[in-house]
Amino acid sequence: QVQLVESGGRLVQAGGSLRLSCAASGRTASRYVMGWFRQAPGKDRAFVAGIMSEGGLLDYEDSLKGRFTISRDDAKNTVYLQMNSLKTDDTAVYYCADGYRWPMTDKQFVTYWGQGTQVTVSS
Repeated sequence: QVQLVESGGRLVQAGGSLRLSCAASGRTASRYVMGWFRQAPGKDRAFVAGIMSEGGLLDYEDSLKGRFTISRDDAKNTVYLQMNSLKTDDTAVYYCADGYRWPMTDKQFVTYWGQGTQVTVSS
């Protein structure tokens, strides 16, 4: 059983930056696929970014490339999401995800979810 705990979400003005963190525990295998999804009010949960331990592969939702960066610190069992030039459309609950398939672009490929962290971007 993998536990995921997100942090870092808050209210921020448009144009600002935030870094979300996801601390993982309980994983017994060194290989992993992790990522971030987000869910805006009234919308489905959607893929944001993914990272795979083998080869350090990265993947992003196309429209977010260049603004969002996913990274990891294996020593801390933590995955990060750096979000720059935030827009009001980025307002959502951001969920950390641990999955079994690469690329993990659909929530059906996710095995474990974090509890979510709220990001609100004001104009």
